[in-house]
Amino acid sequence: MNRTLTSLSITGILVAAAGGAALAQHPPTAPQGYLGEAAPDTYKILPPAPTPGTIRYQADRATFLATRAMKDSPRWSLAAGDVDEAAILKDMSCAIGLELTPDNAPTVTRILTTMRHDVRRAVNRPKDIYKRERPYLVDQGDICVAKTDGLAQSPDYPSGHTTWGWSVGLVLAELLPEHSTEVLSRARAFGESRLICGVHNMSAVESGRTNGSIVVAGLHASPRFRADMDKARKEIAAARKSPKVPDAAACAAEAELIAKSPYN
Repeated sequence: MNRTLTSLSITGILVAAAGGAALAQHPPTAPQGYLGEAAPDTYKILPPAPTPGTIRYQADRATFLATRAMKDSPRWSLAAGDVDEAAILKDMSCAIGLELTPDNAPTVTRILTTMRHDVRRAVNRPKDIYKRERPYLVDQGDICVAKTDGLAQSPDYPSGHTTWGWSVGLVLAELLPEHSTEVLSRARAFGESRLICGVHNMSAVESGRTNGSIVVAGLHASPRFRADMDKARKEIAAARKSPKVPDAAACAAEAELIAKSPYN
């Protein structure tokens, strides 16, 4: 999860909406999400990042090197597609059996947009403290994105993509309980895509799932979040009456890909 790019995009929107002079006179308030200062301190909850010489550290290195063999495979292509965090609802279409968009699911979209700030907070504090290098900076190997300075400077542990994907998966599983198995399987695969891409270690992906669970547990303490979830259930029920259904063949191919573990 790239803080710099997100900050720039938010600033750009404010400039376009209010004009540069107005922005300079009235700086935007920092986004708080649903929780703000009431959010759990994930640094104190997550296990520490692995350090050289430990079993977890060696397992991370072995997993990174082994998964480089997946380059240019269909699963590699899916992982590359999962890089775009903003496309998470589209990525979940097969799992939930319909396409949710800002048009047919504005409340769902608002929930994700708002909770993204809570996810970012949960990711950035432990990342900034542990400052663990990404796996391709330790061992040689291809990754599914460009090896930019920005990526290299963004720490590995915990995975922001995984935290985001698992948080979204838990929320969607609650909204669509009859599809919870498919939704959470896809959310797991969304995080594992970071492992396949070679941009996160196995421990960073696993801690990302724990991190997402912490975020969503905290969200349920927010009356505003619970109220939005109630609205979202009605919204989804309405969307089901005339659903936009994803391509069946593409969904079958996706299900086959994510059924295979990248760890073996």
